[in-house]
Amino acid sequence: MSVDKKQLKDTKALETLKTRITEGVEQSLELSSGLVYVGTIEDPGFHLPDKPKKIEDSLYSEQFSCPVCGISMPEIEPRTFSFNSPHGACPTCSGIGTISSIDPQLATNSFLSLSEGGILPFSKMFFHDTWFSRVVQYVCETHGIDMKMPLGKLAKDKLDILLFGTGDRVYEVGGTNRFGEETVIHETFPGFINELKKRYRETQSDFVRNEIEKYMRSEVCPTCLGARLKKESLTVTVDNFAIHEVTKLSISDAVSWFSVLLEEGTSILTKTEMTIGKPILREIISRLHFLKNVGLEYLQLDRGSSTLSGGEAQRIRLASQIGSGLSGVLYILDEPSIGLHQRDNKKLIRTLSYLRDIGNTVIVVEHDREMMMESDHLVDFGPGAGDRGGMIVVQGTPLAVIADTHSITGAYLSGKKRISRSSVMVHYQKNKEQQYFTITGCRQNNLKNISATFPLGTFICITGVSGSGKSSLIVDTLYGALAQHCFPTSKVVPGTFTSIQGLENIDKVILIDQSPIGRTPRSNPATYTGLFTYIRDLFSMLSDARSRGFTSGRFSFNVRGGRCEACEGEGQKKIEMQFLSDIYVTCDVCKGTRYNNETLEVTYKEKNIAHILALTVDEGLSVFENHAALREKLQTLHDVGLGYMHLGQPATTLSGGEAQRVKLATELSRRSTGKTVYILDEPTTGLHFQDLEKLITVFECLIQSGNTVIVVEHNLDVIKNADWIIDMGPAGGDRGGYIIAVGTPSDIAKNKKSYTGMYL
Repeated sequence: MSVDKKQLKDTKALETLKTRITEGVEQSLELSSGLVYVGTIEDPGFHLPDKPKKIEDSLYSEQFSCPVCGISMPEIEPRTFSFNSPHGACPTCSGIGTISSIDPQLATNSFLSLSEGGILPFSKMFFHDTWFSRVVQYVCETHGIDMKMPLGKLAKDKLDILLFGTGDRVYEVGGTNRFGEETVIHETFPGFINELKKRYRETQSDFVRNEIEKYMRSEVCPTCLGARLKKESLTVTVDNFAIHEVTKLSISDAVSWFSVLLEEGTSILTKTEMTIGKPILREIISRLHFLKNVGLEYLQLDRGSSTLSGGEAQRIRLASQIGSGLSGVLYILDEPSIGLHQRDNKKLIRTLSYLRDIGNTVIVVEHDREMMMESDHLVDFGPGAGDRGGMIVVQGTPLAVIADTHSITGAYLSGKKRISRSSVMVHYQKNKEQQYFTITGCRQNNLKNISATFPLGTFICITGVSGSGKSSLIVDTLYGALAQHCFPTSKVVPGTFTSIQGLENIDKVILIDQSPIGRTPRSNPATYTGLFTYIRDLFSMLSDARSRGFTSGRFSFNVRGGRCEACEGEGQKKIEMQFLSDIYVTCDVCKGTRYNNETLEVTYKEKNIAHILALTVDEGLSVFENHAALREKLQTLHDVGLGYMHLGQPATTLSGGEAQRVKLATELSRRSTGKTVYILDEPTTGLHFQDLEKLITVFECLIQSGNTVIVVEHNLDVIKNADWIIDMGPAGGDRGGYIIAVGTPSDIAKNKKSYTGMYL
């Protein structure tokens, strides 16, 4: 095809030329399966010379594949970047980012030999004569493995044979079959770890699968390295960032990154890309600001929802509501300040005030002093808890509540009542020979290779803004390290650290967190604390029970005999609803008592076993005043502020703070050695000022016995009563992980770098 110079000025000729070029390209694509070469010639003349001064060939493809190597890629669409879609998810881990595998450390006890059950999942394999146990014995004989030597003392190569097998080697094992005939089998030995993997893969039993999962640990997917997406999805980048790298940013860092993309004049996005992306970028930045304004700037975008505290989850939902811009809505929030440092509290209050100002009504259930004082209308319930509550003591402005003499809340808000600890500072200052323990080189999550020293026999508070690394240091790292020291067979794996010293005076560590004490209605405070065992024993010793031949098992609602079989001791029946949540209705046979009529005929002080479970802790104290063991356990529940709780209250109805205090009461009722470290993660959740005072009194009792109490906390009323404070920061996420200040509350208050000190 030749072009005359004159034709370049002829519009009609140019249209014809364009048509001919298009036809030529289409024909090339058709003949070459979607490929076309375009030669760009630069020459002063408008003709095709034999030797042009510059010619450049470009290869184009209409396929989603590389024209050179042939690697193909599916069409890029939103689901390409979703780990919840098979189009984007990593095929190895199905978009989870981790895979579960058998951990030899969890599956073995190095202090036991093979014959003693050192391989925990197979601890009973020698109880019965099976072909598998015969193969194991033969392998041990063949390779000189001592079955009576503790696994920890076996040579590494011999232990590896037991755990990972001998590959394809076939062993000839003789023995008697089930018919009594002598026979020989030829078997390979895969090793206990591979045998467990095989059973987990092949079993149809949920029970077997759950049992094997006890010996499994999650590890980063080897294919996607935790990115959760296919490699094709990860090749698409913006400013050299793949999508998984963007989601690893904290909210505050993400605001900065997206803002740079939106700036005019940068060369990151082309004009076309900017035109398309500008409204999307503005929406993203707007939503990120909502999250930042409720104090969540430290959270990473890919943070798992299961790892969020209740307060964080609420604030995320709150941020989404702010973005909707609705008015005329009633918002109800239940303790949104949980896990929030005092520095960020004002941000949350401003956000709630904004919702009010645009025409909404905001109702907050809260114990935070600042939140109460900033409210327009305060409703104070009481006068007590449980059956002694349920009434409105006073309502009005915060000043009206403060002025009311009947309001306990008002007394604390006004300062008439204060939360104080009589012996505060005594433990640390007057003990000249103070003993310490120290953990060094902590690098878990965002911790910056820090070291921390803890004085023994004191009340220690770990403070700092949200996301500064408090739980990473104390719960993830310190607890795991102490657990391994105190319990050599502990399966708790601590976070990364270098060393820990000064543990000679520590013989036990107890973590008391806010996880549920049970996940079914069968669990309750009486069963968790062990109180119910004593109650059942008491009922079985009554003359009426003995004459009927009842044992303590008769008064259990978990086994056949005394329970109502219509509901199997649940007291209620589950009705499965199609497309709706299941509902529970009271059992029409036992009327919710859980027991059959014959069992309920046995009474103690005119109360049957169902009546006892319906008692509150305080009522139980008077009923069992002459039974020391029962009274002691009930007293500890009362001491931690749970006197209002019913003994048989289902665990599923307890708040996180209540569950934590039930655990604390359980530990208090056990005999103390005086060398125990108690670790609590935000124990003040859900506590009124009056309950805080009770909690601090409990801590005082533990410390007086020589124990050490370490608390991760934001509540200033608790922090100011500590013997020693370790303040972390300076911010959350990647900008946290440092120890900012250590010392007594007065030391921290003087430290200008500490946000906690500012508020103290």
